[in-house]
Amino acid sequence: MILPIVGYGDPVLRKVGVEITPEYPHLKDIIADMYETMYNAYGVGLAAPQVGLAIRLFVIDTKPFSEDDELSTEEREQLKNFKQTFINAKMLKEEGEEWGFNEGCLSIPEVREDVYRNERITIEYFDADFNKKTEVYDGFIARVIQHEYDHIEGILFTDKISSLKKRLITKKLHNIMEGKTRPDYKMKFVAKKGR
Repeated sequence: MILPIVGYGDPVLRKVGVEITPEYPHLKDIIADMYETMYNAYGVGLAAPQVGLAIRLFVIDTKPFSEDDELSTEEREQLKNFKQTFINAKMLKEEGEEWGFNEGCLSIPEVREDVYRNERITIEYFDADFNKKTEVYDGFIARVIQHEYDHIEGILFTDKISSLKKRLITKKLHNIMEGKTRPDYKMKFVAKKGR
């Protein structure tokens, strides 16, 4: 089932997600719905707060990045085959040089800005079957994980840009809160709640 994506300004996007157990109600359905919602919106990652759930869960599928001709064959293969569910993730290390990339977010449509993130991470998490894993990722996969991890910490990519750039996008952010943006996927806007 395709879920509405929560828009910028909704308080759930600022909450730190709570850990869940394998008994969390309808967990398998929620995960399946999150993948379906992400694919419908042409995203590469989606965190539970973006569908209104303040829990430590996000899903990633980097296959769309694998079509970038500027990447090496090895990088494209890695991206094509990376699909993972992260539950109760805990960032253990962020290291290496910071590098910039023009990021966007399904909760903040029509806004893209350069964000600098570390090139390599070590993360501990449970997969969809609640198997505990500790993995090291780098490059685009690390970046997508860092972006989604920020969501379960109540952080948005717009928090990581300069105050000047924030001022330049203020009107766009206000329009999102007011529901005056029209992405080609289902959204729930903070100003339209209760109407």
